[in-house]
Amino acid sequence: MKGYFITIEGSDGSGKSTQLKKIISYLEKKQVDLVVTREPGGTDVAEAIRELILDPAYPQMTAKTEMLLYAAARAQHVEEKVLPALQAGKVVLSDRYVDSSIAYQAYGRGLGDMVAQVNAIATGGLVPDLTVFLDLPPAVGMARKQQEENHELDRLEQEKLEFHQKVYEGYDALCKKEPERICRIDASGTIEEVFGQIKAALDELLDRA
Repeated sequence: MKGYFITIEGSDGSGKSTQLKKIISYLEKKQVDLVVTREPGGTDVAEAIRELILDPAYPQMTAKTEMLLYAAARAQHVEEKVLPALQAGKVVLSDRYVDSSIAYQAYGRGLGDMVAQVNAIATGGLVPDLTVFLDLPPAVGMARKQQEENHELDRLEQEKLEFHQKVYEGYDALCKKEPERICRIDASGTIEEVFGQIKAALDELLDRA
């Protein structure tokens, strides 16, 4: 079987964690040779960088530093984990990838085209076969986050709603630019309604094998 690279994206509070669990369960039932990972993270080096990026103790971190740290973590992740798995014919499922950097740094931080340029170097141009975007207005998503029990908001989650609105606009622009790759999912429904849309997109991809 050909290796496939699937990523899942969404603004904070869009329900990614819940849907990831359902995707993993579904693919395992289909006996897919699956590698589950996340960004930033997925390897020891990248996880260490994640700790630094998301730590609320560093509010002084500049936008360019943030962008470069994400790209550094991604470079390690792709080379050490993602590419070897794809070359072995496995399906890689990643919680976030380059689209997050475009949304959060290019749009949210206002860094523009340099974010895509830096990430093209970091990834060697590796693009997902399918990206699932959980579409939920940022005001709704952040309200969900704040209602979660025992959840401490990380450095990015603590940003004002205006920032998260810019992030959402970034995702919206990506969806319009790459509709063949990005499957836009209405994340406002029930958990099962949302997963039904995701399942259809997964089946379409895997049926190509």
